[in-house]
Amino acid sequence: MTTVSIIGKGTMGQAIAKVVTAGGNTAELVGREDAGKPLAGDVVVLAVPYPAVADVLAAHREHLAGKIVVDITNPLNFETFDSLTVPADSSAAAEIAAQLPQSRVLKAFNTTFGATLAQGTVGEGGPTTTVLIAGDDADAKATLAGVIEAGGLRAIDAGSLRRARELEALGFLQITLAAGQKVSWTGGFAVVA
Repeated sequence: MTTVSIIGKGTMGQAIAKVVTAGGNTAELVGREDAGKPLAGDVVVLAVPYPAVADVLAAHREHLAGKIVVDITNPLNFETFDSLTVPADSSAAAEIAAQLPQSRVLKAFNTTFGATLAQGTVGEGGPTTTVLIAGDDADAKATLAGVIEAGGLRAIDAGSLRRARELEALGFLQITLAAGQKVSWTGGFAVVA
């Protein structure tokens, strides 16, 4: 059994917790009030908006060493809603990995909406929700994939952490389409194999 600490109690944090517990694993939801407290999970999910990451890392940095840290953020420019805020040759996940050299950083969950995680399908009766995972540590990716698949979803290894940039661009596109009412927040992109 894997214990997953999820920093962030919003829609995504709760949806990820549902996936974790559906597979018989343990989810620990962590909020602002828990800043600085030890984290129970071997896997820690950063289920917060990208602008909050710096504060989260400052509050929990000493407890993240040696853990699998999963970045779910999409680093959107929330003022203009028309671009990503990280350099074109980087990603939010790469920036987090640089700040956490003793952690195994993965990118995942950013190309899914909370509703598609919670319902397990993309759209009503659509294909099973797929979580794309990027990272440089094969064991860390396998651990996360095991949690996701035990929870009834599909997991696909999307490659090295360098692929996080493309995942963030895909997540950004999906969010802007949903915000523009071109796709539903219960729908979005699906991977069919």
